Amino acid sequence: MNDTRPTLTDMKKNLRDFASGLLDMHTPEIVQDDVQKLRQKQGFICDMDGVIYHGNKLLPGVLEFVDWLHKNDKRYLFLTNSSERSPRELAQKLGRLGLDVDESHFYTSALATAAFLKSQLLSPNDNASAYVIGEPGLFGAMYEAGYVMNEVNPEYVVVGETHSYSYDKIERAIRLVIDGAKLIATNPDLTGPSEGGISPACRALVAPIELATGKTAYYVGKPNPLMMRHAIKRLGVPADKTAIVGDRMDTDIIAGIESELDTVLVLSGVTSRKGVDEFPYRPHYILSGVGDIVG
Repeated sequence: MNDTRPTLTDMKKNLRDFASGLLDMHTPEIVQDDVQKLRQKQGFICDMDGVIYHGNKLLPGVLEFVDWLHKNDKRYLFLTNSSERSPRELAQKLGRLGLDVDESHFYTSALATAAFLKSQLLSPNDNASAYVIGEPGLFGAMYEAGYVMNEVNPEYVVVGETHSYSYDKIERAIRLVIDGAKLIATNPDLTGPSEGGISPACRALVAPIELATGKTAYYVGKPNPLMMRHAIKRLGVPADKTAIVGDRMDTDIIAGIESELDTVLVLSGVTSRKGVDEFPYRPHYILSGVGDIVG
């Protein structure tokens, strides 16, 4: 006689199916009334990589979204954890992609990092210095904040995204941190979206320095409330009338939740629909892209 009792494998599969069903039940579904409420917001803080573009490719619906922002007199700020480019360079990049956006609408983790380090000066005349691993956007922000570059005995080692990462730079940074320099990173992103897929981001570049020195970097970018306070102040719109739009649960969405903003996750970047269920918090809205805000 055949044994019809379920096997351990069957029971495990049934449990997984049951759990998956529960997660699906609690996944937010966006209805038209919800989007109408979102459209009533006066201000929008938007991430860039994975929301506006991938590399040099503009994402679907972005032209319509930015046009909608202008036509409806919305206040908006592009808030990016990338430290590679200055606001002027970002404006020029969007211009090449067909968007006319003034540089005043951009705020980067490089600017937030430089502002934080400037606030650490005891006086405007302090001779502060840093060893910087990064791109022109970060170097420019550091110079504007009054810092000079120093490869011998700086107060800080500052790390941002760069395409010129090398063993020599890692080795120098490690030695400087061991000698007492404080380790600062522009943002905690481990990876970022690109035209070719996923690329290593700031935290991946800082990791070897942390591991070799036993020191943990101070990360300035999202979801650090420091950067969010700067962004909300620049936007000039109360938090309850502002929404943040991003593609990452671990930076954009948690930053919005902790700043008491309505949160919009777009599935055009890093976090997938299934990936939402890996986090203990939820966005207010889940959309395929920013074009869904316009309708």
